Amino acid sequence: MGYEDRLKILQDKIQELELCGVILFYSRDVLYYTGTAQPSYLAVIPQEYFLFVRNGFEFALDDAFIPKERIKEERRLENIHKEVFLKLPTSNRIGTELDLLPAKQLYEFKKAFPGYEFHDVSAFILEQRQTKDASEINKLEKACEAIDAGHKAALLALREGITELELAAAVENAHRLAGHEGIFFIRQPDFFMSRGPISSGPNLFKISGAVYTITGVGLSPSVPAGPSGRSISKGDLIIIDIPTLVDGYHADQTRTYILGKANQNIKMLYNKLKEIADYLIEEIKPGMKCREIHQRAIEKSKELKAADAFLNFGKGRKSRVLGHGIGLELNEPPILSPGNNSEVSDGFVIALDMHMMDENIGVVKLEDMILVTKNGNKILTKSPRNLFEV
Repeated sequence: MGYEDRLKILQDKIQELELCGVILFYSRDVLYYTGTAQPSYLAVIPQEYFLFVRNGFEFALDDAFIPKERIKEERRLENIHKEVFLKLPTSNRIGTELDLLPAKQLYEFKKAFPGYEFHDVSAFILEQRQTKDASEINKLEKACEAIDAGHKAALLALREGITELELAAAVENAHRLAGHEGIFFIRQPDFFMSRGPISSGPNLFKISGAVYTITGVGLSPSVPAGPSGRSISKGDLIIIDIPTLVDGYHADQTRTYILGKANQNIKMLYNKLKEIADYLIEEIKPGMKCREIHQRAIEKSKELKAADAFLNFGKGRKSRVLGHGIGLELNEPPILSPGNNSEVSDGFVIALDMHMMDENIGVVKLEDMILVTKNGNKILTKSPRNLFEV
């Protein structure tokens, strides 16, 4: 699917929703439709579109895959209104990403577009972005190669006495040298997670509210997730879940390590987790509902007599999220949860994100990215899916 197809789908949706057009400002959405992340407004109406670049015009001309004649240097919303929307004989309903638009900026939008009603189109854009084309899958696989470099660095760096922070730094350094762009995107304001969750030993049982997974405790209350200054000891379990971003697309992978030899209880816990993951990778089919995937995982955990440990957060808490979409953002729809009736489709990429927590044994986690296709699913993540004894 080329950029023209992406924009045509958006234009068709504009007509279906009876909007006069949309004006997008979020960098990930602008990148998806145009190929540049320079600060811009993308104005799309049923028959045409223009990219108005606020800053970095020369960069945008070089980066964008849309025709150069559709790229203009303009930062004033009122001028965009006059040039594109004022002449339209259609409705005064206009779409934008209201989930990300600050109240103060919405006031500026309304001032520049007097008499218009603003409607949220984020849900549709995210729905459109769920299906990945060949070029997007190629970029996702490159991001998976970068995350594998971090896994290999962890195997070399992990030793008794190393701190969680030192181990995270070794992983992150390898990611960067492999092409990681040094940032990740989550579609919500005021989100924080360090560079990614990493935790060891007793810290594995401490789940921060900052991230809905095994989090780590962080270096201070300022960012209570990610690596701490704790020194890793022989016999400790270690979980590394640090994402990468390459050419705009994310990879998300988790591997579990142990410093020394794993006992039979830990091996059994991990093997049951992997069996659930293998089962889902085989079972997920286009057309299956997200809640059904979640339910099948729960049933499999019961079959393996691991239901208490599966997705356990301790103290009576359970994760309700089995996995999530991934692409231009680290967490995208679909969300594999019991309340989600949406379906997965051919071309979706899902990060299956699962763990086991047994207070008497320990915590293990496995996360892989799966490309869902009608001809069978493909694991995109590159690292071996073992429990690593170091």
